[in-house]
Amino acid sequence: MSLLIALTLFVLAVFLGLELITKVPATLHTPLMSGSNAVSGITLIGAMVSAGADHSTLATWLGFVAVVLATVNVVGGFLVTGRMLAMFTSRKSHRGPPDSEAKS
Repeated sequence: MSLLIALTLFVLAVFLGLELITKVPATLHTPLMSGSNAVSGITLIGAMVSAGADHSTLATWLGFVAVVLATVNVVGGFLVTGRMLAMFTSRKSHRGPPDSEAKS
């Protein structure tokens, strides 16, 4: 019975995740993804606990795969955040004083 409950929760989580992601406008994806790094960090900790628990070989390998995927997610999130911040800071640094070219 617990397998059926776990499978039902998984299917509902996938459906809810897809519905939420498709409803977010494209301009908000980067800020939302950079803000989700904390959640990915929690996922990484849970994956390490799962990989370190001595339940079975399958659980250890699935935990290891989860650690790798969560690490890729966290690092990718920080890279996207860094690029986003660099984009905003580079716009401000290239601006000159207003009307400086018009007076010359």
